[in-house]
Amino acid sequence: MKFIDEAKIQVHAGKGGDGSAAFRREKFVPRGGPAGGDGGRGGSVWAIADRNLNTLVDYRFARVHRAEDGVIGRGADKYGRGGEDVMLRMPVGTLVRGEDGALLADLATHGQRALLAKGGQGGLGNLHFKSSINRAPRQFTRGETGESRELSLELRLLADVGLLGLPNAGKSTFVRAVSAARPKVADYPFTTLNPSLGVVRVAHDESFVVADIPGLIEGAAEGAGLGHQFLRHLGRTRLLLHLVDLAPFEQDADPARDARALALELKKYDAALYRKPRWLVFNKADLVPGAADAAARAKDIVRRLRWRGPWFIIAAINGKGCRELTGEIYGFLAKKIIAKEKRVA
Repeated sequence: MKFIDEAKIQVHAGKGGDGSAAFRREKFVPRGGPAGGDGGRGGSVWAIADRNLNTLVDYRFARVHRAEDGVIGRGADKYGRGGEDVMLRMPVGTLVRGEDGALLADLATHGQRALLAKGGQGGLGNLHFKSSINRAPRQFTRGETGESRELSLELRLLADVGLLGLPNAGKSTFVRAVSAARPKVADYPFTTLNPSLGVVRVAHDESFVVADIPGLIEGAAEGAGLGHQFLRHLGRTRLLLHLVDLAPFEQDADPARDARALALELKKYDAALYRKPRWLVFNKADLVPGAADAAARAKDIVRRLRWRGPWFIIAAINGKGCRELTGEIYGFLAKKIIAKEKRVA
């Protein structure tokens, strides 16, 4: 299925049913009085997060969603039936925005519900207008119109760790090495066309989720390449892994220069994303003649970047160094979660 992470829809809540003006007329009940029932409320439109969905493709084809109108009131004190609500199932991680761009809902957990358009209130029947001086009221009210909105849907994957890197840096190979996910791997740029998620199990009950997005190139913040379309998916992550190719195929390639350029694109796109914790991961150490040479090459890049954060050397193709890296990642994430729980407490 094609990965779709944006869509625009219209939602229309149901109109409330009108109240009725009726009178009780029975053979042995003189002057029976008013008996008009209220109209039913209009149906509402709701969004509900569903972890079994991973794309917004359904909303590319079904753009208009209408809830049922309420039924009008009847005589003999009969109230109208309420209109059926419409439940729109969306992937966990969906953001719903109004026409002005304001955030209306953030569906971050499975089963979470959000009201998108409220149904109109039903009208009042004439039985509500009876009084000591108005014994036979003929007044009733119409049902209210339900809300109508044009909404923008935006899917942001929920992952603990996001992968950054140039095309062919080995991100998909890394995901295959540390998880059961099987993204496509090939020896040409832009092999990854859509984001993919992998669950990394460190122990029986210890795991985290890693997100692989298409490779970034210089100018990505302005729309160059493919990765710019999916940079938003890194916004929810707690940690970014910046994969750097230790043995680039192009002879004039400069890993330090490329790493600096990619970091700049990140900053241009979103300063908050740039400030997220980020680790350097030097990949393809297996293509460097010796372990000492790989370490020396990595240290040179670290020095030229004036890097102060953590950095690691791995060979994703054979898994060398990956287990140690995933252990460090889990330890970092566990500390972040514990710190968050303490703040909440």
